Amino acid sequence: MSVNVPVYQLTALASTEEKPAAVFFLGPNCAAPRLPIDRPYRSEYYKIGIVLRGSARLQVNLETYDLGPGSLMVLSPYVIKQWPFIAEDFDGLSIFFTKEFIAAGSLNLDTFTFFERDARHVLTLPPAEAASMTALLRTIEQKYEAPHAYREEILRSLIRILLHETAPIYSAQHTSPTATQSRSQLIAADFKKLVNTHYATERSLAFYADKLCISPKHLAETVKEATGKRAVAWLAEAVLLEAHVLLQNPALTIGQIADTLHFTDQSTFGRFFRTNTGVSPASYRQRL
Repeated sequence: MSVNVPVYQLTALASTEEKPAAVFFLGPNCAAPRLPIDRPYRSEYYKIGIVLRGSARLQVNLETYDLGPGSLMVLSPYVIKQWPFIAEDFDGLSIFFTKEFIAAGSLNLDTFTFFERDARHVLTLPPAEAASMTALLRTIEQKYEAPHAYREEILRSLIRILLHETAPIYSAQHTSPTATQSRSQLIAADFKKLVNTHYATERSLAFYADKLCISPKHLAETVKEATGKRAVAWLAEAVLLEAHVLLQNPALTIGQIADTLHFTDQSTFGRFFRTNTGVSPASYRQRL
């Protein structure tokens, strides 16, 4: 039995006969994919979408967002997602795409801060911005549904525009505008990307420092300076998030969860969890 949080590929949304799907559009006139998204999951695709009408509740890394008209969703493979509530009248426009699809146009998605694991994943747009983003997504929908010899190239170009339209909106709402990132900020960003990939198996700062070709002491000082949070705290938060999600599944024993997160034994996992949360894994599970 697999105890990991399920990871959905884009083929779970769209099936193609010739090759795996790399881009998919979901709108009011589309049949929603039948996936158990009311339970925690990850995806191998990115998503940008806007709510047209109705309401829903979205959890990203256990943070809850209440969605309504004008809510812009920006979701990446780095986060755990869950939709505990979707109203019957909920409608929206969403484009889903893989990193490989965009990378074919020489664009690195990791340069967009709104796709980071610790970003804010839902933005509330004022009417003018909501109308502009809705119009752009309508154009993408039109090009997605129209057969064309250069359909993928057109869609790739439009998604690039969508990404670059989203970036200043996100920056204006959640970050201070800066012309360039400092060396410390770049190191911290690279560290967080490595944590997203290796947190379940590697919890030593020496591992991450080696990957970044710096000393553990320099890594610790740099991450604290750039983020205000200790590097070991970033690691612990990533592990705890996964632990919290896995503990929501009553079919898993605490021992299985400890094995999944590569703790030496259940007791070690229990001490780690209690130290960082103040309660044992069993106590946390009883409160759910």
